[in-house]
Formats: sequence, C-alpha cells, structure tokens
Amino acid sequence: MQQPTYFQHFNQTLWLSPERCIFWEEERWLIVSDIHFGKSGHFRKAGIGIPQTVFKEDLHRLVTQIQFFKPAQLIVVGDFFHSHINNEIKLFEKWRNDLASLPIHLVKGNHDILEPNWYDANTIVVHETQLVNGPFAFMHELPEEATTTGQYIFTGHIHPGIHIAGLGKQSLRFPCFYFGEQHAVLPAFGRFTGLHAVRPKKKDKIFAIAEQRLVELQ
Repeated sequence: MQQPTYFQHFNQTLWLSPERCIFWEEERWLIVSDIHFGKSGHFRKAGIGIPQTVFKEDLHRLVTQIQFFKPAQLIVVGDFFHSHINNEIKLFEKWRNDLASLPIHLVKGNHDILEPNWYDANTIVVHETQLVNGPFAFMHELPEEATTTGQYIFTGHIHPGIHIAGLGKQSLRFPCFYFGEQHAVLPAFGRFTGLHAVRPKKKDKIFAIAEQRLVELQ
C-alpha cells in the first residue's frame, strides 16, 4: 500500500489515503464515503454480469485501511450500502461480527434504505442528517442552507473526479479529494461508482488519485 499524504486543515492532522479515505489523527477516526456495498449484487440480480470480486475487493481494501490506521471509530459519510439486503450484505454481516469491537457511525445517504433494526443488529450508529465533532461536520450532501454552527463540512454523494489534460487532445479523469473554502468532498470509496467532474476555484485544493498515488494539483 502507498503511504498516505499529510494534510493540515483547521489545525487538525488529516492523512489522505490513495485508497480513498481519510484518517483524522487527533480523533483517530477513519472517514470514508460512498462505499455502496451490495451494488454489484444488485446489478447481478437485475441480470447484469458484475463479478462478486468487486464487492470482495472493496471490503478487503476497507479491512486493510482499518488494520493500517487502527482507528478508534469508522465514520461513513453516507451510502454505506447501495440498496436492499442481498447476499453481499450477508457477507458484510459476517465481517461486522469479526470486527464487532470497532464502533461504526453512519451519516445516512440517499441509498441507505435498510430498516433501522438492521443497523441496530449490526451495531451501526445512524445519524439522520449530520455528525458534528470539533471544527468539522459530516453530512452526505451539502445543504442549500448551512445547518451547522460554523464547522467545516465534509460531504460525499457526487463521487468527485478531476480532468487532467495531456498532450494534444488527450485527457484523463481521476477520482479526487476536493477541499473548498467551506466544505470538502470525499471520493467514493467503492470502485464500482462513476465520477462527477468538479471545477475547482483558484484557492481550492485538489488531490487526484492516480495509479494508487495522490497528486496535489496546483
């Protein structure tokens, strides 16, 4: 695994991982967004031949990040699961039982539609709209009107990507961490997701994820 990138933000130490997550050192929180567990199974059920290895690889990546950072808590900024219960979510339940001592907090996203008793049974603490801690607030989507008391907001939802132009008319698009003046957007942790092109302003900071490495764009 490639080493994470140090990023100081609001006097807090953030480690940006090329595996599409953030470790907040002071709180020992591992922060991810848009995992979309169960999405490949959902497509297979509809007759689309998506291999189950997609789910297994994402789960393995998450386990690797937990083993590396040894977080006190796992924070999921929405879209933990893609839809209703399927066989992949059953595999997650077994994984959850193996790591039962790790607290998991979920800020609900638009795809998080499982019944409340399922989250309770798997000891996942659900936050309906936001989770606030110190200088930061976490919510799945950026609201039209701020609902916090002035914290810097971390969101997910849009699966941010950035275009990088090459020679001639060549260009590539990569997932990225986006840090704006008042809010950040996390890359989708799940690899079976699309990308939405962001258009950074002059003072924004972008970390593209290319070839399992982070590249800060000026």
